[in-house]
Amino acid sequence: MSKHNALTTFGRTGNPMFRGEAFKPDATFADSATDGRMTLAGTVNKTGILLVLCFITASFTWNIFFRSGDPAAVTGLLWIGLIGGLVLALITIFKRQWAGITAPLYALAEGLALGGISAMFEAQYPGIVIQAMGLTFGTLGILLLAYKSGLIKPTENFRLMIVAATGGIALLYLVSFVMGFFGSSIGFIHSNGLFGIGFSLFVVAIAALSLVLDFDFIEEAAERGAPKYLEWYGAFSLMVTLIWLYLEILRLLAKLRSRN
Repeated sequence: MSKHNALTTFGRTGNPMFRGEAFKPDATFADSATDGRMTLAGTVNKTGILLVLCFITASFTWNIFFRSGDPAAVTGLLWIGLIGGLVLALITIFKRQWAGITAPLYALAEGLALGGISAMFEAQYPGIVIQAMGLTFGTLGILLLAYKSGLIKPTENFRLMIVAATGGIALLYLVSFVMGFFGSSIGFIHSNGLFGIGFSLFVVAIAALSLVLDFDFIEEAAERGAPKYLEWYGAFSLMVTLIWLYLEILRLLAKLRSRN
């Protein structure tokens, strides 16, 4: 597989997780005196743990790629990470009580995929990865500040808009992925023309605003005395959104750089 084809294949796999009701606190939380209660600080700490785990495996595939210079050297790990991450994400969504085990495994799996994908983009566009990481965490900080200050309020209409847009994007990516098996695609998704860049900007905006929903879900659950295991689920939810946002920013920057 050529470098260009590998970039095209794996660069298409954005991660628009359609969560909807997945992280709404249960109607009634049972007494959690034994296991403790969910806290914001605990969720932040567990998010940090997941980021470190993701970085460790990402560094592994990154180094393999740059030692070999061959995308084929990491293709297997990429698919293991992508498929394993998807399976673990689905398990975590439907079995939230298992998040303490599945969320760290998810972070490790996604790191395998992200390391290889990032290395491929970096090889073609030097410096793009640090730019994408800076923009991702910068966006996280700005939106957290906007949420805490009340500048952005997750009203019901806001939630419906983000969930509907995320679902539409996920469906569009799925259709494009299936079409790829037949040698076709939805052109504007991957185009570096003005329409393609506009589409990427829209997706980045939706991914970024999804962070506000994560903040709100986590804060609400903590205030309602959710069980301790939901700290891992909250951290997992943030990881899913951050990974999606990072990949979309990476794709957007690649489109912009390819125009030069």
